[in-house]
Amino acid sequence: MINPVTKTDYPDPDVIRVGNTFYMVSTTMYYFPGGEILRSYDLVHWEIAARIFDAIDDTPAEHLEDGANAYGKGMWAASLRYHDGLFYVLFVSHGQQDTHLYTAKEVEGPWEHHRIKGYFHDASLLFDDDGRVFLTSGNMQIHLTELAADLSGPKEGGIDTVIIKDNPSEVFLGYEGSHFYKIGGRYYITLIHWPKATSRRTEAVYVADRVEGPYIGRDVIWDDMGYHGMGVAQGGIVDTPDGRWYSVMFRDSGAVGRVPVLTPVRLLKSAGGTFRDGLSGETVVKPEGIGPFFAFGEPVSGAEASEKPEDSRIPETFETPDLNPGYEYEPLFTSDDFTYGEEHPKLRNPWQWNHIPDASLWRIRKEGGLFVTTGRTDVNLVHAKNVLTQRMSYPSCAAEVTVDASGILPGDYAGLCAHQGCYAMIAVTKSGDGYELVRLVRLHPAEGFAIGSSDNEPGVITDRVPVPGPVVRLRMEADFTDMADTVKLSYEKDGAFVPLGEAHKLTFRLDHFTGARFGLAYFATKQAGGTAVFKAFLYENEQ
Repeated sequence: MINPVTKTDYPDPDVIRVGNTFYMVSTTMYYFPGGEILRSYDLVHWEIAARIFDAIDDTPAEHLEDGANAYGKGMWAASLRYHDGLFYVLFVSHGQQDTHLYTAKEVEGPWEHHRIKGYFHDASLLFDDDGRVFLTSGNMQIHLTELAADLSGPKEGGIDTVIIKDNPSEVFLGYEGSHFYKIGGRYYITLIHWPKATSRRTEAVYVADRVEGPYIGRDVIWDDMGYHGMGVAQGGIVDTPDGRWYSVMFRDSGAVGRVPVLTPVRLLKSAGGTFRDGLSGETVVKPEGIGPFFAFGEPVSGAEASEKPEDSRIPETFETPDLNPGYEYEPLFTSDDFTYGEEHPKLRNPWQWNHIPDASLWRIRKEGGLFVTTGRTDVNLVHAKNVLTQRMSYPSCAAEVTVDASGILPGDYAGLCAHQGCYAMIAVTKSGDGYELVRLVRLHPAEGFAIGSSDNEPGVITDRVPVPGPVVRLRMEADFTDMADTVKLSYEKDGAFVPLGEAHKLTFRLDHFTGARFGLAYFATKQAGGTAVFKAFLYENEQ
């Protein structure tokens, strides 16, 4: 089985090849350091190659300050390109409604930060053969914008036009997530959308002989891989040195997030049947065929000659390249004893902070352990600063950590959490002169479907149990099989783990707009200044 390839939340992927190396960028929103780029030599196994920034706009929202937050916002849908010896990563900050460009000679950096005038939603960058540079962007209407030579903004007097329109009355989600290419002298755009006529999101391809159009296209696949109608769409295409084509898109997979899927792509010499005019929406019949044209997936048995999207499937297994045989990939998840030999090291690659951390409130002790101090009081886990996270993995995973709560104060909670809107946390807290464990949860999601968290209510303590001392080993088990989307909390007692409360239901929603993560969290509700230490973090995932 090849798919899903990363088995965790890497939404909005864009993929390129430089020599024998594939690189993929993904949306990282409000997790820092951000702008994560993965590396692969076979398109199936991936490792973290770089993160390109520690902050985007450095706003109170990115710092979780002044009552603001960046949940569901921050970095969205990046475009990754390599041109004339430079890597380019372009994306919008949804919270600030601006556009950012990072460049570097090496993928590991250093990366230089630039700004592009304007807001270009789900943009894709194209360097044309004649030296001109273009962006496609937008939702419902796909815009083509010619950039100035220095990429600082739109070119004065350059092309600025709509090239593809969707019909709002016919879709739940209009065309967006564009990926723009010039291949064999022709211009190709891949797009995600969600027609009302289908039960899921679909991937479309449009093609033109001139950059400004006209563009002709159609849906090419609406397969959900048999997974709850969760269509696979929105991603980039990439070729191999021997001329094969592949696409990396994502599939909504419940609370674990939006997980990348790999599929073969066929370049048809001629594609017959019906197409859609990009601007008028009218059906265009080309009996002689449009070619070359991309088709995603593989035809189902008995439909070899069909080019209908419902007759194409993403295969379970297929041939993939291996451009570096024997290479050993660094895992996307890690256990950590937090013994680094220095107090402010670079943490291991899979760790990311929830929002920009306050460096004055955490350190790695020389003797080992993540030492965290509270600098303020917070109403709930969502507002807590310095939550250290790792993505959860599909189909199941578990984490353990030892918490030393000797330094906590009354009203403090220190423990292991499932970090998302419908969070769950098993935490040590003070009870009189002693300590107890609590199950602290958000039982129901916040009302509405707006992007960004508005959760300002305390969490609910459903279970509590006294413990003999402040040092406790905690465990969380997550099950995403067939969208079960549950976590079980437990603690170690007499050499065995004992459940605390029932399984908790996780829910993927737009408030955070990310998959659930394990988090090491410590926050105060009554007074600041307490301390906690996290040691011996263990990550288990199903291979």
